[in-house]
Amino acid sequence: MIDISPELLTILMFLGLLIGLFMGHSLAFVLGGLAVIFGLLSWGPSAMNMFMTRTFGLMNNYVLIAVPLFILMAQFLGQSKVSDDLFDSLRYLLGPLRGGVGIAVVVVSVLFAACTGIVGASVVTMGLIALPLMLKYGYDKQMSAGLICAGGTLGILIPPSIMLIVMGSETGLSVGQLFAGAVLPGVALGVIYLLYVVIRCGINPSLGPPLSAAERSAVTRGWIILHVLKSLVPPTILILGVLGSIFAGIATPTEAAGAGAILSLVLVIAYKKFSWPMFYQAMVATTKATSMVLMVAVGATCFTGVFLGSGGGQVVSDLILGLGLGKWGILVIMMVINLILGMFIDWLGIIFITFPIFVPIAESLGFDKLWFVVLTAVLLQNSFLTPPFGYALFYIKGIAPPELSTSDIWKGTLPFIIIMTFGILACIFFPELITWLPAMIVK
Repeated sequence: MIDISPELLTILMFLGLLIGLFMGHSLAFVLGGLAVIFGLLSWGPSAMNMFMTRTFGLMNNYVLIAVPLFILMAQFLGQSKVSDDLFDSLRYLLGPLRGGVGIAVVVVSVLFAACTGIVGASVVTMGLIALPLMLKYGYDKQMSAGLICAGGTLGILIPPSIMLIVMGSETGLSVGQLFAGAVLPGVALGVIYLLYVVIRCGINPSLGPPLSAAERSAVTRGWIILHVLKSLVPPTILILGVLGSIFAGIATPTEAAGAGAILSLVLVIAYKKFSWPMFYQAMVATTKATSMVLMVAVGATCFTGVFLGSGGGQVVSDLILGLGLGKWGILVIMMVINLILGMFIDWLGIIFITFPIFVPIAESLGFDKLWFVVLTAVLLQNSFLTPPFGYALFYIKGIAPPELSTSDIWKGTLPFIIIMTFGILACIFFPELITWLPAMIVK
């Protein structure tokens, strides 16, 4: 064992984190590896007992069972192709409007966000469905890419969100309250994206021209209405049922997730999309996604165990509180740190690394815990859009046609990053956007 000061340990552990990530290693193994190295250096073999205790605590966490169940629900709903049918009917319904296809992208993105809770699935699905059509109709390629990326990131904010479940598990807050707190900010961002498309295309119609009369006449209004109802009503009832049962206190998030997974399978069968190969693929995809989440969780909980147990958390807390910036200045510092971390690691690592430090600081400053956590959730959407490691940028680049460059994607997401920033400020100046709904409906 080596006597390492908390200050030196803090520097070495975060320096090791940056080096490991820039070398291209998986976040789970970087966190776990650093925990083992510094745990053995600081505590010796007894560190292994702490690792086993914290890992067993994760295994016993009932709330986390909702993660694979909601992922499975998302996989079944994705296999039902409900988003494809809804987008196809909405693009005809809204086609006569300037930017109508872009509006359809926003609407479907909000619905798909409520179905999946997984950004990768939302961005890739909407990219495959909408991007070729938007480019075909002459939409501005930068705006198209930015709209799909930003719409897809709503998946980590609009319930049922996997990120909110993990946040609830990490902070001890009710997942139902977190879901309710995120509804208004998530829907408000979707509405602002919609207005952005309407205003930009209204000023400059060449950015999002309406569909031609010949294409609009290819289908009847009755066909459009029938297909909108067919693709919109069943998943909406499913989502409202799952969330409503949680908000009303009828079911826990885990129980609601189980019911949602079963009902989404029924929906797949009703849409005549069921097959055994599809079922197998959904199970495999769920297993892979769940394994990724839990591997990061194990590595991160061991990392934070060593870091906090060796005094690193107190060092960071004293440093931030010692800046003398007041409660709002410290809030800005914590948000900026999360934003910078979001440029390099995903939301899962940020939650497990910063929450054990930042949440107690926020509570000591008098901030409402629920408000602070949901505010952080709104901010962490930026982690998918900000270079150099914005995951949504790479998701859409992987499926985009050659004419859509990486530079075009980055430029296209910039207006939406600015919109998200204003959304964060709105939640700060009007905290009721977060706190009102949980106080009204969650039992």
